[in-house]
Amino acid sequence: MNIETIEGVLTLNVNMISTLTLAILLLFLGGFLRKKISFFERFCIPAPVIGGLLFSVIALFLKQSNVITISMDTTFQSPFMIVFFTTVGLGGSFALVKKGGKLLLIYWLLSSILAVAQNLIGVGMAKLVGIHPILGVMMGAVSMEGGHGAAAAFGPTAESLGVAGATTVAVAAATFGLISGGLIGGPIAKFLIDKYDLKPADEEKMEETSYREVAGITDSKVTAQGFLLHLGVISVCMTIGGIGCDLIAKTGTVLPGYVGAMFVAVIFRNINDKIKLINLDFYTIDLIGDVALGIFLSMALMTLKLWELTSLAGQMFVVLFAQVGFMIIFTTLVVFNLLGKDFDAAVMASGMAGHGLGATPNAIANMSAVTEKYGPSTKAFLIVPLVGAFLIDLFGIPNIVYFMNLFK
Repeated sequence: MNIETIEGVLTLNVNMISTLTLAILLLFLGGFLRKKISFFERFCIPAPVIGGLLFSVIALFLKQSNVITISMDTTFQSPFMIVFFTTVGLGGSFALVKKGGKLLLIYWLLSSILAVAQNLIGVGMAKLVGIHPILGVMMGAVSMEGGHGAAAAFGPTAESLGVAGATTVAVAAATFGLISGGLIGGPIAKFLIDKYDLKPADEEKMEETSYREVAGITDSKVTAQGFLLHLGVISVCMTIGGIGCDLIAKTGTVLPGYVGAMFVAVIFRNINDKIKLINLDFYTIDLIGDVALGIFLSMALMTLKLWELTSLAGQMFVVLFAQVGFMIIFTTLVVFNLLGKDFDAAVMASGMAGHGLGATPNAIANMSAVTEKYGPSTKAFLIVPLVGAFLIDLFGIPNIVYFMNLFK
């Protein structure tokens, strides 16, 4: 690290090792604050979001006060991002679709329709308020269904197309969506349950099946050899995916760096399910993904340029409130009806509000609050996390890439 004066302002240059260290420390700080402050726990705000945003706010204050500008080397950010999305791809087994049955396919289709609708709303409202359409995409499926992970991943790609502040806008929208999804999910389910006097089915008295069990994520002993084996699989997928992205880029189509790796991982997972080339341990894969996501998000959020939001705040709220309004209408009038108009459908509607505006943990938190009051829903806790955590990306990412390339 070193300090120098640039255009009369002190600038702290933080090298890549120190940046990584700070990201990890902020990750732990975020976890500590989440335990201490009930608001963060209630709305399922991730630890890296808390720690990273706190630091970016401090950095904003220091810069605006002309005290010091902090410049960080985020070399490690992209590799951690690609590792995380590769682990998501390894979880995308098509065999899971069969276990969820017809209801899962319907929910998956509805989530895919939602992704397109969010981009259409984002782009339409962006044009209405006079900002770049790609910023509308950033406030569409990127930050809503995509959450902070996709926001931090697609933001730099949008900025490479000349859309200044895209990452900051996307992350801010994802934070807004995360809170909104937690606020409206429970009331949506309550309204539907009370209106139609819904009750859990009799068979719900049976023991619930965890989506982690269906996905093959069970506790196991992590060994050095097993860890390296899975890291090797992830690295190979990343390498092949990177080559594929480079080839596609030559055609003029813009792709974020992780897209190729994730889809190669999906292909490998489903081929491996058939030929059993490697005995994949999904607990280890999940562990690697959690670590990569935590560091990647912490690093992405702590380097946000929040001052870029100043001129966009008013337009952003118009777009985001439109997204929330559409979600309420979509879940109560479309999702609930197409999923069967029963108790499970009401619980899944609250779940879609959670992951459709925020993230899968938000969906689980919404459904947990509903089922604790009204009774269990095995189908909801199986289907919603499978789609929100794994399957939606198989459609959501191509949808986002299409819209970004449409308006570049």
